[in-house]
Amino acid sequence: MAIPGGSAYGFARDIGEGFQTVTERSFKGFTPPEMDKLAFEIDRALRDIRAEQVAVDDLPNIQAKNRRIQRLNGALVMMRSFRQKARV
Repeated sequence: MAIPGGSAYGFARDIGEGFQTVTERSFKGFTPPEMDKLAFEIDRALRDIRAEQVAVDDLPNIQAKNRRIQRLNGALVMMRSFRQKARV
């Protein structure tokens, strides 16, 4: 199955922005190399988001940044859990 969004980078970006919701079932059609590539891109997106400098008094942007980090972390944890259960 192809990665939704056209590429692993696009899919990771969509997850972070909240356009794609991820469940364990989302990973069912992925091959192990596709999951490896997606995990790499999610890690890369997390690094990029964490590197963003947000003003200390800009509460809405801080919350948005934290939501993106939470979505990507959740997707990564879910993927690792799925791989462990499926032994992929």
